[in-house]
Amino acid sequence: MQIESTPKQTGGLHTPHGHFLIESLEQQKREQAALLELSSIIAGAKNRQDLRMVINDQLPELFGGRYYTLCLINEDGVTHSPFLHTEQNSIPAGRGETPIIISSHPINDGIFEKALASEEPVLIELQTAMKEKTVPRYVYRWFNAGIREMLLVKITGGGIPIGVLYLYGEKKGSFQPEKFKLFKGIADILGAGFGNVIFGEKIAQQLREIRKYKGQAEESEPGSQEKAGQCSGLKSIIGTSSGIQNIVSVIERIAPSDSTVLLLGETGTGKEVIAGAIHDASPRRNNRMIKINCAALPHSLFESELFGHEKGAFTGALQRRIGKFELAENSTLFLDEIGEIPLEFQAKLLRVLQEKEIERIGGKGVIKVNVRIIAATNRNLEEEVKAGNFRLDLYYRLNVVPVSVPPLRNRKEDIPVLVTHFLQRYAAANRKKAPVVPDKIMESLMHHDWPGNVRELEHLLERSVLLSKGNVLQVDLPGTLHKAPLPDKEAAFSIVPLETMEREYILKVVRLCNGRIAGPNGAAAKLRLPSTTLNSRMQKLGIKKEHFNIRQSLRKMTAI
Repeated sequence: MQIESTPKQTGGLHTPHGHFLIESLEQQKREQAALLELSSIIAGAKNRQDLRMVINDQLPELFGGRYYTLCLINEDGVTHSPFLHTEQNSIPAGRGETPIIISSHPINDGIFEKALASEEPVLIELQTAMKEKTVPRYVYRWFNAGIREMLLVKITGGGIPIGVLYLYGEKKGSFQPEKFKLFKGIADILGAGFGNVIFGEKIAQQLREIRKYKGQAEESEPGSQEKAGQCSGLKSIIGTSSGIQNIVSVIERIAPSDSTVLLLGETGTGKEVIAGAIHDASPRRNNRMIKINCAALPHSLFESELFGHEKGAFTGALQRRIGKFELAENSTLFLDEIGEIPLEFQAKLLRVLQEKEIERIGGKGVIKVNVRIIAATNRNLEEEVKAGNFRLDLYYRLNVVPVSVPPLRNRKEDIPVLVTHFLQRYAAANRKKAPVVPDKIMESLMHHDWPGNVRELEHLLERSVLLSKGNVLQVDLPGTLHKAPLPDKEAAFSIVPLETMEREYILKVVRLCNGRIAGPNGAAAKLRLPSTTLNSRMQKLGIKKEHFNIRQSLRKMTAI
């Protein structure tokens, strides 16, 4: 059987259909060539400005439009912001409106999340989108600027969605479905380009951060931090009491070493000041001490905060993060409230302290660190160990050089010099003259127990400097400061008849002696009175046996 073949039947190259195929193939070749060229150029982009020049040069021609926005998911994981966009002065404004302002928006804005959820480009017709209940404000601004369609293409980096490419069309039908594959290819290339540029920016930012923390900023004068460390140090410890002078003596001996120090004491006693003094008196003083409050960290972030993580190590890890141990390289790491570290993380911290090496979350190797540890806590770690809340081996590893910081109530002789110090500091900060402290006020401060320790005194004086009028300190004394009996406060006592007080006192003593009056363990012996004298006084005051005989009283109550 012979099959007749005609150009019409086979779609020959000389038919209209054949011409369409040829044109389609040629178009695909041009698009592939354009993508290859774009990929090559973007791969050579070293910074954001290089990338912007490439995009402005190539992208409009590829999709036949003028305006675009490249939005990336922010580090918080809940908002997105422009990374690159059409130059601001070339973005049109609607009638009576200012030019479109590029700002951050929530990921779930009704538009952005649609692109993230789709593997194919998403076409948004603006007039239809504006009928929805929740529409981001940028849709109205673009519509008023003459845009009628938006094509949204998801951008991924390492297989993880990192943002969306917005392309804007000024008329309906600007984006044909047959071009979607091209747009997806552009987004894939941009994802790789973003990765290189962002990685370079993050490395530069982290280096700046490390220099900042270590006090090695380029604009700093050489040797300025060494001078600052020498000027501070032990001079930051205020007090002349024996307890404080003992601490100063200990610091002078331990500061030159790299030994771990454990600061113990109630909250507000100045443990952070002591830690700073140890660091400033040590050979590491040229680098800034890194501080972290363990009580303020969510348990899930302990490892990331201390050791750092690699990009993509867990959900929300959109970039590499350098941990506090790396930032404290050749310096001191102050772990405040060490007793608050969760039990499951204590083993990892112990390993770091022993091995002097860390591993970032998601990292492939260990990083050696040279860090001195100073820890502080207001807890009794020995009791926490007994209760099973703190590892014994970690406690021994931290408790190399324990330093107990006394509470302010045990060193009240330091209060006058502390008052002078804080008044001068806050008066200077507020451009005031340091006020005079009346003797009456100083006496009140000396009598107070200061449950909040030095921190409570400092905040009281800061408030008083701000509120005082004239040149005399006016202190708004809290109720606890009135505990001391002052001469002008005698009227505050509750006056009762002497017989009433005597009757209540004798009753308490008799009850304490289980109703026994005479004998070596009786109430009369306790009061140093003859038993006959006590009995006669009890009769005069109307004290009967039933008033202090507990069993008799109970029997009467039961009978009732």
